[in-house]
Amino acid sequence: MPISHKSNWIVASILLVAPAAFAAGQPPAGSTPIDLAQRQVTAYLTNLADLHCTESVTQEKLAANGHAEVTERAKYDYLIMMNGSGEDFQLNESRIEASTNRHKNAPAPMLVSNGVATVLLVFHPYYRDSFTFESGADEMVDGRLATPVHFAHIPGRRTPAALALRGREYPLELQGTAWIDKQSGEVARIDASLLRDMSDVGLRSMNVHVEYKPANLGKALKDMSLPTLAVVEVTTPRQHWRNTHTFDGYKSFSIDAEQDPNVKVRAANAVPENGDTAAVPNPDNKEKP
Repeated sequence: MPISHKSNWIVASILLVAPAAFAAGQPPAGSTPIDLAQRQVTAYLTNLADLHCTESVTQEKLAANGHAEVTERAKYDYLIMMNGSGEDFQLNESRIEASTNRHKNAPAPMLVSNGVATVLLVFHPYYRDSFTFESGADEMVDGRLATPVHFAHIPGRRTPAALALRGREYPLELQGTAWIDKQSGEVARIDASLLRDMSDVGLRSMNVHVEYKPANLGKALKDMSLPTLAVVEVTTPRQHWRNTHTFDGYKSFSIDAEQDPNVKVRAANAVPENGDTAAVPNPDNKEKP
């Protein structure tokens, strides 16, 4: 999840899901909430590359009292592309700006955040051993019984987040809580933040909140929980930003097609039957006399 901003004193980007290859391991045979979440996250990534949606982004620069000084809004055609095999792959985010977006010269630097919803990769086999997990008492989340699981990064281990600053990358140690659906093992909600202050490199705090809800994807894919809302808030010693992402209109690239048994398919040079009119290709797109 790249997050970047520009100001007159610092240029940085925060990478949640750093652009490095992930090794997809086999999920364990256990049935703890963490095991269930690992299975679902692995399946989630497999299906994610088949989906696209509309992403609406509201960028806000906040004043000291918490009110928005500057607000920018935009829409994108959003998808995540996965390259490689099941053993070794990369995630790349694509955001195509909608033609209806209006470009204005903002009077203040704005935070740019991408890939916010992929913070649930803390449960992926590649990162799971880098975190400690502790389950709490079950709670109701949007009408679903869910188990809250607190996670915290283990110093020195790999992490899906990094701060890129002045040509260097600083690993971000995350902590937070994910609410895992008791029945499906899907993540229903997740909150994450920095494990410790990083003001020495210009990052005072970062908070991420993501909500996932079941989506009807039709025949092409089975229904699964997908991101609907993601909020990221970042503060530095001098600046305070909040970006709100909403995701809707999920569609699958896969198309189910059925051939009508009553339809006859003829070769291009076939003679029409029963007086039917044959369709003649017109590659030059010219009108016929």
